Amino acid sequence: MSVRGETPRRAAAALVLAAVALTALATLVVAASDTPASAQTGVEAINARLFDRTGGKERPIAGVRVVVTRDGAPIGEAVSDADGLAVIPLPGGGTYSVAIDEKTIPKGAGAPDQTKLPNVVVQSGRAKFVLFPFGNDGQSEPGAIDRLADLFGSGIRVGLVVALAAVGLSLVYSTTGLINFATGELVTFGAIAAWFLNAEGGSGLGITVLFAGILATLLGGAFGAGLELGLWRPLRRRRTGNVALIVVSIGLALLLRSIFQIVFGADAKSFAQYSVQQQWHLGPLDIAPKDIASIVICVVLLVGVACFLLFTRLGTAIRAVSDEPDLAESSGIDVQRVILVAWIACGALSAAAGVLLGLTFSVGFDLGFKFLLVIFAAMILGGLGSVFGAMVGGVVLGIVFDVSTYWIPTDFKNAMILGVLIIVLLVRPQGILGSRERVG
Repeated sequence: MSVRGETPRRAAAALVLAAVALTALATLVVAASDTPASAQTGVEAINARLFDRTGGKERPIAGVRVVVTRDGAPIGEAVSDADGLAVIPLPGGGTYSVAIDEKTIPKGAGAPDQTKLPNVVVQSGRAKFVLFPFGNDGQSEPGAIDRLADLFGSGIRVGLVVALAAVGLSLVYSTTGLINFATGELVTFGAIAAWFLNAEGGSGLGITVLFAGILATLLGGAFGAGLELGLWRPLRRRRTGNVALIVVSIGLALLLRSIFQIVFGADAKSFAQYSVQQQWHLGPLDIAPKDIASIVICVVLLVGVACFLLFTRLGTAIRAVSDEPDLAESSGIDVQRVILVAWIACGALSAAAGVLLGLTFSVGFDLGFKFLLVIFAAMILGGLGSVFGAMVGGVVLGIVFDVSTYWIPTDFKNAMILGVLIIVLLVRPQGILGSRERVG
């Protein structure tokens, strides 16, 4: 079976798949975004949004005076408009105090949850969104079912994003035997690339985050190809052992993380769009539209990868190289090109995961490193070298990652992940979808 002629076309199709999946969901996120068009996002500003949620339905509150101070000195003020938005320009980045004038609250509005936010950090060249909710949503405190539903939904979202990166890591491991400790930096690369493409003003190109994410995914695939052609393939030709390659990957991770910190900076930043969205109430589940979009994008990408591996000649070649590279090469498969495709897919999927993580949380130079343990655990839990196992492992650990915080402090999430991993491996050492190997 030969795939020499089809490899470039299939590699291009793999990258186009990511672009199509993100583009298909563009309308959903645009329609769901609640960030008002009048909000300032390119200069330093406070964008305060006031809304009354009495009775479970959110309504904007107009005519409320919002005052911004720093170290007790007045900086500026504004009155909320018909959309409940008050925009106060700032002289620069720094820490500010934002307060609402209670005398200007209209009659009939519920009581504000808080009237002052004392430590609002505004980054240079960016606007900061703050919320002042009034009244209540019909419940004094969310019940156990509501909290568990929210955590479960959040866990599904995080798990699917982790599964993207774990699938990329598993593709590289199954075709080369390399455990790539620089996977976290591939995730970070995608998030930072999208941020620079999306940022407005002199720091970026001002491309909307939808298309910035698509371009970042394509750049991630190119970055993965560059690492394979410029680093890993020459090392393999020199017959470098796996232990040495793992050490090289650790060094590469440290180098890339330092470069990201120098270029991007040490402070976390947010994308220009979709920073503030009104949550949708789906029964007991409260979820932002951008999180629904992230879930659908992940599902589309993962299903696309599965179909690619199962129903294409190149996917069959990847599975053949994963099972027995020497036999695959003797059958006419270009192993080196298959490995290149695996690296392209790894870079693209990891970059897409980085964009989605940055959209949900914030973009930082160590974003991927924070999730590296979960990515590795997902691959091991699903079964080393099993792409479909990585998908399952990512979802399982994502649910554990968030739902466990209902009972234990947030700081112990990583401990819970390791605990689940240990228990599963004690019961099933080969992982959920891994296969047993005979030794001896």
